[in-house]
Amino acid sequence: MAKIKVTCDSTCDLTKELYNNYHIDVLPLGICLGNDLRFDGVDVTARELYDYAQKTGTLPKTSAISVGVYADCFQKYIDEGCQIVHISLSSDISSCYQNACIAASQFPGNVFVVDSKSLSSGSGHLALLAVELAAADYPAQKIYDALNDMKDRIDVSFVLQTLDYLHKGGRCSSIAAFGANALKLRPEIVVEDGKMHVGKKFRGDMEKSIMAYVRARLANQDNIQLDRIFVTHSGVPAELIAMVMQLVRELQPFEQVIETKAGSTISSHCGPRCLGLAFFRTNRH
Repeated sequence: MAKIKVTCDSTCDLTKELYNNYHIDVLPLGICLGNDLRFDGVDVTARELYDYAQKTGTLPKTSAISVGVYADCFQKYIDEGCQIVHISLSSDISSCYQNACIAASQFPGNVFVVDSKSLSSGSGHLALLAVELAAADYPAQKIYDALNDMKDRIDVSFVLQTLDYLHKGGRCSSIAAFGANALKLRPEIVVEDGKMHVGKKFRGDMEKSIMAYVRARLANQDNIQLDRIFVTHSGVPAELIAMVMQLVRELQPFEQVIETKAGSTISSHCGPRCLGLAFFRTNRH
């Protein structure tokens, strides 16, 4: 049986330690600061994005991974005798999935591209699961099938501290942004079937809204898979992250509670001080 190599888009937002320990190859999306092209997770930080947005009044532009970059990566591992399972950002959000599929068509039967229908550490869950299944001697086709089944059970959401980035990105009207900011409303964004929609709205400062959001997602829930949860954020202070991690453990007995930071692509859309949770449900939504 061929060796399995797992690759993913940088929008999986896992830590460098996890990528290294799980031997996952990460392909970066592009980030354009004006005419200056950078690469997510390589040579640009979220802080630089926020400084650019504040200075120019415009958001950085993100660019999908090209067919050629995918093909070069896949060719490398095909030449090493591997079959590849690739985890992509939701096809409803980016053309990355389509580009990866075009590249995969050059290697029929050897590259399996999974549309995560998710983003950030929601997609990251699938990348880790793919490696775990490969370690259990699942062939590539069965890993692909299992991930396509499990992706319907990913629960991904986040609470925003500002609507300015969604507004500048054309995803929120100026009236809605003004009203939410004036009333200190912090909207929850829920990812379902690859798309984002507004869930609950929380009122108050950053600490109050984040803690209320965590309670709303986890308290009194009996359909949560308790092996692993990601707490992913775009620059929330360490003291508050520690409080969130403790609250998560109090609400549900997860085996692993893992902090990750949103990469540059996700941060350029959600803005600073956003915090989200990603875990598996025991059944479909």
